[in-house]
Amino acid sequence: METYKFPPPEEWEQLITRAINNQQDVMEKVRPVLEAVKKDKDKAVKAFTQRFDGVALDSFALSEDEIREECLRVDSNLKGAINNAIINIRRFHESQIQKVKKVETAPGVVCWQRNTPIEKVGLYIPGGSAPLFSTVLMLAIPADIAGCKEIVLCSPPGKDGKIHPAIVFAAHIAGVTKIFKVGGAQAIAAMAYGTETIPAVDKIFGPGNSSVTAAKQLITLDGVAIDLPAGPSEVEVMADESANPEFVASDLLSQAEHGPDSQSLLVTDSENMIEQVEQEIETQLKTLPRAETTKKALKNSRMILLKDISEMIDFTNQYAPEHLILSVRDYNWVADKIINAGSVFLGNYTPESAGDYASGTNHTLPTYGYAKAYSGVNLDSFCKKITFQEISQKGLQKLGPTIETMAAAEQLEAHKMAVSLRTKNS
Repeated sequence: METYKFPPPEEWEQLITRAINNQQDVMEKVRPVLEAVKKDKDKAVKAFTQRFDGVALDSFALSEDEIREECLRVDSNLKGAINNAIINIRRFHESQIQKVKKVETAPGVVCWQRNTPIEKVGLYIPGGSAPLFSTVLMLAIPADIAGCKEIVLCSPPGKDGKIHPAIVFAAHIAGVTKIFKVGGAQAIAAMAYGTETIPAVDKIFGPGNSSVTAAKQLITLDGVAIDLPAGPSEVEVMADESANPEFVASDLLSQAEHGPDSQSLLVTDSENMIEQVEQEIETQLKTLPRAETTKKALKNSRMILLKDISEMIDFTNQYAPEHLILSVRDYNWVADKIINAGSVFLGNYTPESAGDYASGTNHTLPTYGYAKAYSGVNLDSFCKKITFQEISQKGLQKLGPTIETMAAAEQLEAHKMAVSLRTKNS
């Protein structure tokens, strides 16, 4: 990790850059995959699965027998941990349920808003060396609470033609209705456009590599919604002299091990903290099985020394991290000043790993600075908000002149007439 000491604010823009691949090139490679699946459906999906995943499949869908068999392969301790996580995730997301509240905005004019579930949603879950079964919980549980009728999950098969059993188990108990052994851009295309086997959905959720990210961006041009702009994972640790260097190093490493294009930032006003954290990183790296991947990510990562807590807050809000850990003395005061972040972790004993797995909050969050404008996935992500209004005859008599005046000023005579016809004889 490169260290920057007291950079002036005019240089911060350079320091908040991420490791960005040329996404336009990736889109051009992905576009033919989407077009082929849209045209040839299952035939194209099978061909791409054999080409990219190296496995020939007769069927994509997991049968009930296959689901039962894969669930039996999951270690009982892991099942217990997943069930504990589900309790917390469900409790947190159920707290986001909003009751319908009717508001009389004027005498005889009543308005209200109702959450309505998106009927069909698709979940993409990466497999490979780090099968993200935790993401199944983060997406399927709020979808289930929202009342989505169809929850479709796609995850790439291994060389044995199977999905990781922990992903299958998590999907089975979290409310997923259909599971398919399909990965990559072809999975996104299948859920977007539908095939003979895989149903089309209204909105697609989930992380993935650059091809999956590009595919998700492209399908929005065809009217299919996605959860949020996503890229490689990232964390910022804001630390003062009260922080524990061992903890800080572990937090930086835990994010870096996600992938070579992940990013970890240490922002501090203590030069001694930087030196201690550097030593801890070297020590802890030796124990990590994904050390080579982590080292590559650390090349995209930085340690930034600033003059005081005020500068640290300003820098953080400009960076807008996906994950922000506040390892500072007065972290509640600092938290109140944070306006751009995906998820915030307060104090020395709140690791980012807790949010990734089991504290209850959702770990599907905006990256690449999108936290300036986007929220992470929550219950509302799986709902549409429909507004309703009811106006009485007397209510329209009183409100009508306002509407008529405004409509006339916009030269929309039919709008005015729609009111005038109702009020002239009442």
